[in-house]
Amino acid sequence: MSDDLSYVQPTINSPWGTYLSQVDRVVPYLGNLARWVETLKRPKRALIVDVPIEMDDGTIAHFEGYRVQHNMSRGPGKGGVRFHPDVTLEEVMALSAWMTVKTAAVNLPYGGAKGGIRVDPKKLSQQELEKVTRRYTSEIGIIIGPQQDIPAPDVNTNAQIMAWMMDTYSMNVGGTATGVVTGKPLHLGGSLGRVKATGRGVFVTGREAARRLKMDLRGARVAVQGFGNVGSVAAELFAEAGAKIVAVQDHTGTIVNANGLDLKTLLPLARAEGVVGFKGGDVVANDSFWDVACDILIPAALEGQLTAERARKTQAKLVLEGANGPTVPAADDILAERGVLVVPDVICNAGGVTVSYFEWVQDFSSFFWDEDEINQRLDRIMMNALNQIWDTADRHRITLRTATFAVACERILMARQERGLYP
Repeated sequence: MSDDLSYVQPTINSPWGTYLSQVDRVVPYLGNLARWVETLKRPKRALIVDVPIEMDDGTIAHFEGYRVQHNMSRGPGKGGVRFHPDVTLEEVMALSAWMTVKTAAVNLPYGGAKGGIRVDPKKLSQQELEKVTRRYTSEIGIIIGPQQDIPAPDVNTNAQIMAWMMDTYSMNVGGTATGVVTGKPLHLGGSLGRVKATGRGVFVTGREAARRLKMDLRGARVAVQGFGNVGSVAAELFAEAGAKIVAVQDHTGTIVNANGLDLKTLLPLARAEGVVGFKGGDVVANDSFWDVACDILIPAALEGQLTAERARKTQAKLVLEGANGPTVPAADDILAERGVLVVPDVICNAGGVTVSYFEWVQDFSSFFWDEDEINQRLDRIMMNALNQIWDTADRHRITLRTATFAVACERILMARQERGLYP
């Protein structure tokens, strides 16, 4: 474990470098709390673990895992776990920091954390995947817990993996601890509405942004990059509101149809094979996605996708960040100069962590709500948070991203100041 990550040198447009740039931009709006700003630039704790398992063929494989707790001034850490061959400590640091800002932006009683294993889960058998998950959980078990740090699903992880994590932690502490993770199966303490919560949050904030821009969603053209849980759910909800999904990109490629893609046919195919096998659209080069004539752009894949060059190309009037950190700082500036409104990730995709909070609360009380109540609570929290952020943006004449950071960082640093330093 290390409490000083100054040895991690951010590179231009890296996730951690992007986050640090975002923090620097908000300092002028923090007033006297600016004296605490270094708190935001230094993760509280980072754990790097070795994850050895015996493979199905009898060989021993080692994978590197991480859990970073960025800030816990406002409550226990909260953040997902991703399994991906390109996971790095710097990436997990940035993702944990964005979780700190995100939970504060929607005023949840959490801090920010994140985890990951550098592994390609597609190359593992189900048995090997379970072994990796359980060993990783045992290794990070010294810093997680229902009142310490609560993992959740992220890229390439799901309810099954959360069930294994919950069971492993529970076996090690000698009692069932459903609240140690969120995003679990329903019959193990999961919450209704959790699977679609992040995509729903993207839609709710996008609907409000469109209203303020006087953009009619009926007939609005939407392009979605990343067609997993977030992008596909957001696309469904926009289509239900009368919008046309004109372009979709996933790991298999990009398809375009100016008249709108038939989601009822596309969705099951995309989940099984990827979007390129769909016959109701034209397959185009991946970089052509950014040139597609659209009104709303939803980057819902990985971080750093919306570069300065792509920001100059896009024809969208509204960008909804379904992914974490999809827009680099230089692209942010270009979009602002062009009058393109960006609803930032730390509010736009906060629906997932909000319903995770509901799940955590329900686990403690062993009393569960129906899906209508969950969606109503989610919509109300998202709208209240967005309206406060929008008022801050209008008052200071700043972007929604800077306004979101201003609101969130004030809450974080006020908590830090009021708690004081120990010892």
